[in-house]
Amino acid sequence: MESESYVTEHGKYCTIVVDASPEASRTEIVGINPWRKALQVKIAAAAKGGEANSELIRFLAERLSVRTDTIKILRGEKSSLKVIRLPLTAREVRRLLGGD
Repeated sequence: MESESYVTEHGKYCTIVVDASPEASRTEIVGINPWRKALQVKIAAAAKGGEANSELIRFLAERLSVRTDTIKILRGEKSSLKVIRLPLTAREVRRLLGGD
């Protein structure tokens, strides 16, 4: 990935900015949005009733090998731009998502 500006270190955890696009055919990381400084993720769920947020958390937990209950959406539950807290360092996140 060309930029790691989507991830910020906060001691024992980090936050990532995600630009989410619901109602995709499959859930996948498609790159970095350089203007929003966000990880772009297509989500195979509708943006209703929290379905897309649940799928995003499930996907991130699987990719990062952490429990879903350790991932928290801090901002943007009803927005495409989300700030998510993860129980990993920024370096671990970049390595597991293919950045390093």
